[in-house]
Amino acid sequence: MRKCLSLSLGLMAALCLCLAAGPVAAEPSGDVIIFHAGSLTVPFAKMEKEFEAAHPEVDILREGGGSTKMARMISDVGKTADIMASADYQVIDKSLIPDFASWNVRFASNQLVLCYTDKSQYADEITADNWYEILQRDGVVWGHSDPNLDPCGYRSLMVLQLAEKFHDKPGLYDRLIANRPEENVRPKSVELVSLLKTGNMDYAWEYRSVAVQHDLQFVTLDDHINLGNYKFDPFYKQAKVEVSGEEPGETMFRTGKSITYGITMTDDAPNPEAATAFLEYLFSKEGGLKVLKELGQPPFVPARVPSQKMYDILPTSLQDKVVVKQ
Repeated sequence: MRKCLSLSLGLMAALCLCLAAGPVAAEPSGDVIIFHAGSLTVPFAKMEKEFEAAHPEVDILREGGGSTKMARMISDVGKTADIMASADYQVIDKSLIPDFASWNVRFASNQLVLCYTDKSQYADEITADNWYEILQRDGVVWGHSDPNLDPCGYRSLMVLQLAEKFHDKPGLYDRLIANRPEENVRPKSVELVSLLKTGNMDYAWEYRSVAVQHDLQFVTLDDHINLGNYKFDPFYKQAKVEVSGEEPGETMFRTGKSITYGITMTDDAPNPEAATAFLEYLFSKEGGLKVLKELGQPPFVPARVPSQKMYDILPTSLQDKVVVKQ
């Protein structure tokens, strides 16, 4: 009898401790669908591996491409995704908020570089001071991604516009474009990597992180040109590129600004619990932000949102990993 009473009291005490501790968070499980910029393919592949190892009941399903295209897969085509990560945070602001998402966390930066290989013409000659002369030479094949589908595409054109102003070379932009046929414009920037490595293209505009991840040689440009330093935003604003708009036949302008990546969880995410767990990992200094740094892409530590209002609507578990900062 005493044993039974003692056992009952023990069980009651354990139950009280469990209730006092609150509900135990369920281990995340199921599929998490992530649409992301092509330039995030390598770091997100590593993050997928690490996250799934820690959470074996979760299956990360990724699809990469031009950020504008991926956002329109959600807004125009009606594709389902839990998370959308863009190489330009403004793509999320313009295409997904407020109809498909409510917040947008800025988590990394980058810069534009001109990539090449040992097979490239004039590879032993090109420098930060003469690259624009070499790209105008007969027979030199160079390209960039589609500005209507991929932020790296319109940023490549911005770099050319800014180079004309910085180097004081009137007409430089038009002369460069005249030596770049339309077939050298590809849907996404990572497609250009294979063209470089097979010798079918001499030079291509890429993000620095992509160049590092694929062991490409590259020309590092002055901060006035490379879109990688927020201190030069007043200078970058001089660049404007017309791209296709949200509706067929419409156009809009993209204005030069330092490169900032953004990420959101859609309002109708099929698996918000597991998606939030992945974002917790991504915004962790020892998780996704560390992966980005290791792979040549400077992360924002901590990640940031532009307003207190946006901070307040973040999932509670993300708030201690994000700050309010423009």
